[in-house]
Amino acid sequence: GAFTYRKKPFLLVDLPGTYSILAHTVEEQIARDFICFGEPNATIVVLDATCLERNLNLALQIMEITSNVIVCVNLMDEAKKKKITIDFPALEKELGVPVVAAAARKGEGLDTLRETLYQVSTGARKSNPRQLIYSPAVEEAVKELLPNIQRLVDHKLNPRWVALRLLDGDKAFIESISRYLDLQL
Repeated sequence: GAFTYRKKPFLLVDLPGTYSILAHTVEEQIARDFICFGEPNATIVVLDATCLERNLNLALQIMEITSNVIVCVNLMDEAKKKKITIDFPALEKELGVPVVAAAARKGEGLDTLRETLYQVSTGARKSNPRQLIYSPAVEEAVKELLPNIQRLVDHKLNPRWVALRLLDGDKAFIESISRYLDLQL
């Protein structure tokens, strides 16, 4: 969909629903590749307020790729019915990215989401996403790979995330990044 906010045009791309972007399914691969290579100005991760813990994994994975993340916790009306409460300031502090509460069917929180999207996509609001720390062996391997990866990828890809995916040995990702970087492997 498309809309204009504060005289700035926005194009929204709805990616396939998924709980992960580690690309075990075609949907996960499509979502991962768009976030990595589609050069979005911002990525809104919509999470279900009624099962937030299960959904946070996806947000953390996306935050490893890009700092331009907004977490939208949707279905707040359903969470309220189930007596689920969420400490949004604490969640935002813990994640290091903007977190917006919404009940999209009722239109609640959408004005805040539009404003937050505007701020993140224009660079007016910077985030410092929480980065996961892996085992010492993985962190050492990432450290060794980083100088070579930084020479290959431009500023649009997070070299740490690329190193982690290469260590995974994900053939689909290696093919995708090879196409993106126009490498002959």
